Amino acid sequence: MNVITRDPSAGTPLARLDPSDPALYQNEAWGPLFARLRREEPVHYCPESRFGPYWSITRYKDIMAAEVNHAAFSSEAGGIQLVDQPKELSRPSFIRMDPPRHDEQRKVVQPIVGPGNLANMEVLIRERTCRVLDGLPRGEEFDWVERVSIELTTMMLATLFDFPFEERHKLTYWSDVAICDITAPDPLVPTEEARFAELKVMAETMGALFKARRDGPPGFDLLSMLAHGPATRDMPLREFMGNLALLIVGGNDTTRNSMTGGLLALHQNPGEFRKLRDNPALIPGMVSEIIRWVTPVIHMRRTATRDIELGGRTIRAGDKVAMWYVSGNRDETAIEEPDRFLIDRPRARQHLSFGFGVHRCVGNRLAELQLRILWEEILARFPAIEVLGPPRRIYSNFIHGIASLPVRIPR
Repeated sequence: MNVITRDPSAGTPLARLDPSDPALYQNEAWGPLFARLRREEPVHYCPESRFGPYWSITRYKDIMAAEVNHAAFSSEAGGIQLVDQPKELSRPSFIRMDPPRHDEQRKVVQPIVGPGNLANMEVLIRERTCRVLDGLPRGEEFDWVERVSIELTTMMLATLFDFPFEERHKLTYWSDVAICDITAPDPLVPTEEARFAELKVMAETMGALFKARRDGPPGFDLLSMLAHGPATRDMPLREFMGNLALLIVGGNDTTRNSMTGGLLALHQNPGEFRKLRDNPALIPGMVSEIIRWVTPVIHMRRTATRDIELGGRTIRAGDKVAMWYVSGNRDETAIEEPDRFLIDRPRARQHLSFGFGVHRCVGNRLAELQLRILWEEILARFPAIEVLGPPRRIYSNFIHGIASLPVRIPR
């Protein structure tokens, strides 16, 4: 099990519980707190936090109810994170929109992750995966995040955007800038103004490519799709920045952290690793279990557009609402034995890590494909991968990220 069992909320009154503290996720101390909330007050009000007052939705069924009711729980009214973007630095994107604007913009990029294109990309993904794995050292320590997870996801991002391959490291940097917590002990950028400035550089760099694609024939990459899409070709600068950041983060963080979190979960559950080696046909279901177990996106925020009752509590118009995916994925009333990592779990795709409803992750099938190929090729090469120490996790209540993981592949 990769969750601390000591309850950091023990002895604290319910009204003072604040699951928005990023240190809970950096220290993997969130499990007992959410178990208590699901048990005692599954729709919970926190009157004071660094993000202001907000509601927590912690059970699977209540999260699903909020996800599908975008008329009452809006993405556009306040954004998707508990932290508010300063109005003067706001960056709209289609994930921060409600229908119909959301649907119009999402439809523009959806074909790149359609079944036909995924089938076309599988050969390329496998070729790159083999090259990365074959280049790993044997018998010496290295960082799995740097050498495998970041490398594979960055190459995929460069392909999706048709971005200059030799400059692909910029995509990883911009993704990290977009999601970093500026209040972390060692923030990548120290202020919202600094974040905006870096993302403006991103927009200017991508903007030159965008203009070239708009002036040319339609191509099958994200920038070309945005440049020729009727709902996106004339986006103002801030909306362009927002959608670029969304697509880069979306193509990066779920897959990157699941690539590392899956290896860690198998290390912590050696019986499951033996089960996998004995039966590689379990890989597709295991991929879904990894994504549930890791829960790469910790929460999504909505804003109530009207007074509404949920779980016996009345949420008022204008209130912030956090849907804690990390808690819903451990809800014992919806998922059997949720605190066990089981690679042969029945109905393994019944998780909340991709969201649900109109905002369900547009690239979920691509993420699953990349993870499936990675584990197929790992099993074909390595009888064992040794994890040499604990992961170093990022300071965030939004992305459940792993910054480094020391490993060794035996000779």
